[in-house]
Amino acid sequence: MNPFAYKLAGFAIKTLSNLSKAKVFIHGKENIPDGSIIFVINHFTRIETLLLPYHIHNLTKNVPVWSLADFSLFKGAFSDFLEKVGAVSTKDPHRDRLIVKSLLTGEASWIIYPEGQMVKDKKIVEKGRFMISYAGGKHPPHTGAATLALRTEFYRQRLRKMIEIMPEEARRIAGLFRIESIEPVLSKSTFIVPVNITYYPVRAYENSLSRLAENLVSDIPERVMEEIMTEGTMLLSGVDIDIRFGEPIDIREYTDNNLIYKDISSNKPINFDDPIPSKRLMKNAALNIMQRYMSSIYSMTTVNHDHLFASLLMMMPFKKINEDDLIRRVFLISTFDLKDAGCFFHRSMMGDQVHLLTDDRYGKYKDFISIAEKKGIVTRKGKTITKNKHKLALPFDFHRVRIENPIAVMANEVEPLTSLQRRIRLISLQSGFWIKQRVKKFLLEKVEKEFIQDYNTFYIEGESKKKEIGSPLLIKGKKRDLGVLLIHGYMAAPHEVRELAEYLGKKGIWVYAPRVRGHGTSPEDLAGRKYQEWIKSVEDGYAILTTICDRVVVGGFSNGAGLALELAARISGLSGIFAICPPLKLRDFSSRFVPAIDVWNRLMVRFRREGPKKEFVENNPENPHINYSRNPISGIRELERFMESIEPRIPSIKVPALVIQAHDDPVVNPKGSRKVYELLGSKNKSYLVFNIDRHVIVLGEGSNMVHKAVGDFVEDLQHNRFKPGDSD
Repeated sequence: MNPFAYKLAGFAIKTLSNLSKAKVFIHGKENIPDGSIIFVINHFTRIETLLLPYHIHNLTKNVPVWSLADFSLFKGAFSDFLEKVGAVSTKDPHRDRLIVKSLLTGEASWIIYPEGQMVKDKKIVEKGRFMISYAGGKHPPHTGAATLALRTEFYRQRLRKMIEIMPEEARRIAGLFRIESIEPVLSKSTFIVPVNITYYPVRAYENSLSRLAENLVSDIPERVMEEIMTEGTMLLSGVDIDIRFGEPIDIREYTDNNLIYKDISSNKPINFDDPIPSKRLMKNAALNIMQRYMSSIYSMTTVNHDHLFASLLMMMPFKKINEDDLIRRVFLISTFDLKDAGCFFHRSMMGDQVHLLTDDRYGKYKDFISIAEKKGIVTRKGKTITKNKHKLALPFDFHRVRIENPIAVMANEVEPLTSLQRRIRLISLQSGFWIKQRVKKFLLEKVEKEFIQDYNTFYIEGESKKKEIGSPLLIKGKKRDLGVLLIHGYMAAPHEVRELAEYLGKKGIWVYAPRVRGHGTSPEDLAGRKYQEWIKSVEDGYAILTTICDRVVVGGFSNGAGLALELAARISGLSGIFAICPPLKLRDFSSRFVPAIDVWNRLMVRFRREGPKKEFVENNPENPHINYSRNPISGIRELERFMESIEPRIPSIKVPALVIQAHDDPVVNPKGSRKVYELLGSKNKSYLVFNIDRHVIVLGEGSNMVHKAVGDFVEDLQHNRFKPGDSD
């Protein structure tokens, strides 16, 4: 092949790769051995034919990478391009000899797709066996890669043996393959490296490429248009491409057999296509190798949210499904079941998954269910999903399946992962009640463990409070129709809102008061936290309460009020919000000096001077048994940043709202809480000012008035006393 043309074509592919929005992630490159390699790869799109040779070429010290391609592609101008990038037609009469020769010499590595063609429906398992579905029917995976690897190693070992006993036969074999120097051939070994490529997300829509094709070419075959729609959308809208290299299969171990060795050592000339006594044995070995690399390829599928949603939707035996229930099941699998299944998973599943239970801010459920609805797989009414079982069971045209039934394609891709399938099936059969209980138990244990770990890590003798002050608080109610998420203030702990929680509890209302990260331990803990961690603590609390109660009201005191506003600005379906002394504007004199101190501290770090840094200011709290006595400068800065971030979003809050303020609050300027009230987008909202000269009005003298105001507001919500339209 022409090296210049190969490099030029590779440059073109690199340019195309850079222009697309696809993101390629390489895993397991350490599994690529030094030797003669056949890469066996699953085949879903034309993208593999273009991108994989380019990426593998970069990983193998610039060894050229050639590939076998379906003969039907070698037509017109595209045929010239394929030849330039090292593709050989599956119907080329010299292909096997070329592959063995280039593997022996090490002049090229090869890519072979054992499925034989694109598997558009990703259905490769039937009755526990690998079976490839295609437009013309079904067939088992090809053993071609294994056979070629065995033939390569057979001739390598025969050359090594003939050099010792029959040099003339060694030279004849070298001539047969046009090998100029035998020594480099003998120094290598033959390997098969399984590779998995997983795309996420896979969507098929009309795009600029499909529109361009329709305008330029008349009567485009439906098959070609489907490929342009699917693969064009992936490249143009952005798709994550995870490429995983599995452990290499050393072919030498499959030639370690007396009968094969006898043929290797035979003093009779053996030509390339001559039958040999060990042929049947080699064929059986090829079958074993094929099973091994197919298992390896599909065990490396990168599991993503689409896989889990699709598999559960297919497996759940109910026609009607509550969407919150479906999401909880995916949460359970993605949070801990998946970790025990021996799977690889998409990077979006490696972090905390509580976002699934709250606002779905990454659109994992929303994107999935929208495509299921668009394709007629489901219909939705409120929170109820109704499966179209007829459409799910309907056989689809092979070349249209990615467009017409992407849900089945998603589920099919993880079907070979038997351990994962068992877990999904188990979760799919459990009742919604038990799913809720499992989620609740998991989250409660998670936040308790988090608190104990933080407490032990940051504990300061004589300064840290008792554990019961900082521990998350759950007050049991009588009814589960409505619960209150109650959030404490800055430098405080859940104990700060205990009196209000117990007051609501006596009214039969469930209350959960989460511990905000950095609190209930020591000031050093708070000093290292970002406000995003505070938000995360509140999200955990909301997720817990949704497993207990049908509806949720969120409220808080001081910074807890700000956190309640932040949650209400994102979460749809809240019943209401109350904010007690929200700190939009601070009066505390120390906050005015924070920017200057913050800059000063950064300068000291820059010049490596630790002494002059000021990290804390003294705090004289109203409730020293709860609050910190030192206020971290970084914490005040985070508080200001947090309120700056939430202020523009307050108008998006539409649910019934109550804002409460102390008239002579020494910390929070009442103008700030009044501004919160004015910014609220709620049709039904109230602003109450109590004649109290303290900040912490949820405790102590006068707090009974605050408790009653909150209790009345929550009871009105509980009994739906607000007019229709008060909450959007």
